[in-house]
Amino acid sequence: MVTNTRRAERHEGEPEVVELNPVFARPGESTAIPKFDFPSDEALPETAYQIVHDEAMLDGNARLNLATFVGTWMDDHAARLYIEAADKNMIDKDEYPQTAAVETRCWTMLADLWHAPDPKHTIGTSTIGSSEAAMLGGLALKRRWQHARREAGKPTDRPNLVLSSAVQVCWEKFCNYFEVEARYVPISLEHKVLDGHDLETYVDENTIGVVAIMGVTYTGMYEPVKQISAALDRIQESTGLDIPIHVDGASGGMIAPFVQPDLEWDFRVPRVASINTSGHKYGLVYPGLGWVVWRDVASLPEDLVFKVSYLGGDMPTFALNFSRPGAQVLLQYYLFIRLGRKGYETVQRTSRDVALYLSGEIAKMPAFELWNDGSDIPVFAWRLREGHTANWNLYHLSERLRTKGWLVPAYPMPADLTDLTVQRVVVRNGFSHDLASAFLADLRDEVAYLDALTGPMPAEGHRSGFHH
Repeated sequence: MVTNTRRAERHEGEPEVVELNPVFARPGESTAIPKFDFPSDEALPETAYQIVHDEAMLDGNARLNLATFVGTWMDDHAARLYIEAADKNMIDKDEYPQTAAVETRCWTMLADLWHAPDPKHTIGTSTIGSSEAAMLGGLALKRRWQHARREAGKPTDRPNLVLSSAVQVCWEKFCNYFEVEARYVPISLEHKVLDGHDLETYVDENTIGVVAIMGVTYTGMYEPVKQISAALDRIQESTGLDIPIHVDGASGGMIAPFVQPDLEWDFRVPRVASINTSGHKYGLVYPGLGWVVWRDVASLPEDLVFKVSYLGGDMPTFALNFSRPGAQVLLQYYLFIRLGRKGYETVQRTSRDVALYLSGEIAKMPAFELWNDGSDIPVFAWRLREGHTANWNLYHLSERLRTKGWLVPAYPMPADLTDLTVQRVVVRNGFSHDLASAFLADLRDEVAYLDALTGPMPAEGHRSGFHH
């Protein structure tokens, strides 16, 4: 996700203590609590709560955060479930067998949603987020490639992975941490996403797979999985190389089945070996929850799955994390049975309708030119129209919108397009037409303010932190 962030490190001159307002201080308590040293004494729970509560108030309003993909609203029943299950450890499947059973139901439902050949006999897992899920998909690709190379008596020391230059940072981490060469296909004005163009110049016998993104972080656009697969089919015909696809459906994996049900991007494409998604994005759950599902059991090498004796039980596990919350898994199951296909379709189509309304209105403004319109996932980006002004840029506009409470990031596009700056809006469940109209009114006001300047703003406004 893209967010505006304040620097989190300790500032020079920052007070060393938290001063307690006399209204909050209780008899017998200290009137100051150290910020950076471990406190020597206890505090009453009411006081500790008030301190943390007041600190948290300084954060932005999550509902007005148009930068994040992460869910910021759930209903009261979900909130009750969350509190009731806050103490459950997802990894402890022997002690919490019903939560483990619910986890299996969820990824089996996703396998069905994504047209796995035999959903009840495939394999999947929940994760702490889509980044972990993506890395597990990448590890399975690497291990399958290693097994095939060893069986053929070939070396396994130079694996590579092909992906778009606009890929989410978790894939850069995967390649770095697990010693896989990243081969980035640059995006351009002619090829706004990885679309199979010139793919033959990037793949070879050491390619473990190609990543296709259903909802590019920078812009929200889909990469055409079927078109990428067709390019790999042609490569196999001419070279014999059989290269699988992992679909990063962090956002689109929970949009396309409901908004574009006829789009073939999932296991209907035979070359797709695995898919990940974020339960805490358009799965509509609070953070953090991810899912990864493989086409079939054979697609996940058995030697990646650990059999662990834990608290009296023998437990299989494939994860980078060990202990993690079980509550979000229960929340996901709650939403699956609460909404069903019809409910998810209503929610996701409403979000897309709001995105199309917003992008249509922004396209009418002389200052802007759309990069895309939000017709894939409900996310879109725009650029400042060339020649509109020399007095301000999108960083300045981002700062002005922040004064109204709106978090709308400005950032440069990836390699080969770094001279192009865009702003992006993510429409999520809970961002209504009314809120969209309020945002548009503030956007028009701030553009009018900036356009009325008689001289240039500082050379560049504050650069938004770029975090996925």
